[in-house]
Amino acid sequence: MLPRGNARAAATGSSNRSSSVIRTRAGNLHCAARLRAAAALASLSLASFSKMSSHAQLSPATAFADVSARIEKARAAAIRPAPFTTLIAVSKGHEEERIRPLLQAGHRIFGESRVQEAKAKWPALRRAYPNLELHLIGPLQTNKVREAVALFDSIQTVDRPRLAGALKAEFARTGRALPLFIQINTGEEMQKAGLAPADASHFIIHCRDELQLPVRGLMCIPPAHEPAAPHFALLQKLAHEHRLPWLSMGMSDDFETAIKFGATHVRVGSAIFGARST
Repeated sequence: MLPRGNARAAATGSSNRSSSVIRTRAGNLHCAARLRAAAALASLSLASFSKMSSHAQLSPATAFADVSARIEKARAAAIRPAPFTTLIAVSKGHEEERIRPLLQAGHRIFGESRVQEAKAKWPALRRAYPNLELHLIGPLQTNKVREAVALFDSIQTVDRPRLAGALKAEFARTGRALPLFIQINTGEEMQKAGLAPADASHFIIHCRDELQLPVRGLMCIPPAHEPAAPHFALLQKLAHEHRLPWLSMGMSDDFETAIKFGATHVRVGSAIFGARST
């Protein structure tokens, strides 16, 4: 959920409503109407499921072309889109044979969530396609910082001082400084990584001004069962306040909404590759 100050007031139900079934003609009509509505909803859900299943069966290259067209359409419809919108094809959980068609079609920007998984499949692909751009979009442990800096081209999940300090040290050691995103937990969900919005300003200043890290933007993953738009609006506001030019937000189900709020990077996986194998 959004921070308490931004949450909508919950709708209150009637505490006086009877829990008994009233078998009047009006009640029967009401029940029939509810059944018809439920049947219509079930039919709609089945149609949506069929459409999703059909989409998931597309080849990655065909699905990628479809997503790219949707991005362009969303940008054209947006009142004030970002200067650019980068499509990050999220390949976590997918083998090389699912990734290669996109590479052969010319796409070069991908996202992975785990250092070890990326280390197992991307070095060979990078040798074949040296102009790859690989984003780490999953949580990063400090003991994996050295491997991550060597393997990735951007890290989107900076969210705590210890990690920021480890990245600072590794950048100094290697001379390789990656562009960074700070992850904001806009829904303040206990199970998710990221900073609470109230802590964001202090941490951004610490990373960018005190540690002199190359912080370029913010990233968020809205709660699964809430409208995404308020979360994207909040991330946009934070980025504007700190003059950060990049916004990584929007996934397969909501990237078009994210574009309306100025997303510069969208992370799309299942709409391109289908369901993950792992």
